[in-house]
Amino acid sequence: MNEKRNKRLMHIVKRVHGLLENDDLQKQRHSQNQLGSFFENDKRYHFTSIYVNTIHCEWIEYIYPSAEKNEDKIIFYCHGGGYMTGSCLYAREITTKLAKTNLCKIFCFDYRLAPEHAFPAALEDALSAWKYILSCGYLPENVIFAGDSAGGNLSLILTLLLKQQNMQMPKCLILFSPWTDMTASGKSYHSKELLDPVLDNNYIQNAIQCYLKDTPPTSPFVSPVFADFSGFPPVYIQVGDNEILLDDSQMLYNQLLKYNVYARLDIFPGLWHVFQMSPIKASRIAMDKVYEFITQLQIL
Repeated sequence: MNEKRNKRLMHIVKRVHGLLENDDLQKQRHSQNQLGSFFENDKRYHFTSIYVNTIHCEWIEYIYPSAEKNEDKIIFYCHGGGYMTGSCLYAREITTKLAKTNLCKIFCFDYRLAPEHAFPAALEDALSAWKYILSCGYLPENVIFAGDSAGGNLSLILTLLLKQQNMQMPKCLILFSPWTDMTASGKSYHSKELLDPVLDNNYIQNAIQCYLKDTPPTSPFVSPVFADFSGFPPVYIQVGDNEILLDDSQMLYNQLLKYNVYARLDIFPGLWHVFQMSPIKASRIAMDKVYEFITQLQIL
């Protein structure tokens, strides 16, 4: 990618997905939902909205006629947004790609957001959504947890909670640029800040303050990089090498290996936070790699 084209692409990504410039949280949430609503006219996908208690949820299905679907397998998706923004609608930039690539249904849910609802509200909603999936008859060994950014964090801490409560865990986790360390100890928070068009440290620190309130940032249930991962299911991590959360992924990977968890980390050169949302070749390659990892585990 030449330098001029790269700069132009960074400018577009910053305008569309950046969490930096819009200080009005409600406007930011609204604009993200507008992006996701564009998929309503895409006839290749079917979107079904439901409510689990008071939690809005969405099923996403790829309906191309010749596609042979895996009806008993699903991906349980946790959207990102720093625990302050994001939704099922906004997540369609990724959930539709996952549905198409893996030919299975995707389940996404709108957990409560900060600052209105601090920790552990999102985790409580995730647990309720998981119990709903089990009540539908899906077997844990046929379910994959996936998530981007804060959604990657939520996928991890939900699995940790299931482990703590001796409940069945999913078959594996797929994490896109996961946020794993709310102490923000990684060097990439500073060394990559000028390269990442999506996140900056001001946004991260504000999100931490809004989400944690009085919860210690070293708690494994907000910073899973400090968790005991013994007995954890396999984990696949994707991250760009130009994003401030690069070290979060690398530290998580090392912690997983420490506890003998089957894990894979792919670092994509020159790319930014959750680049999988962007309409670029690397995003398609990333989805293919997700499929390869899942197939390797003989899940789908």
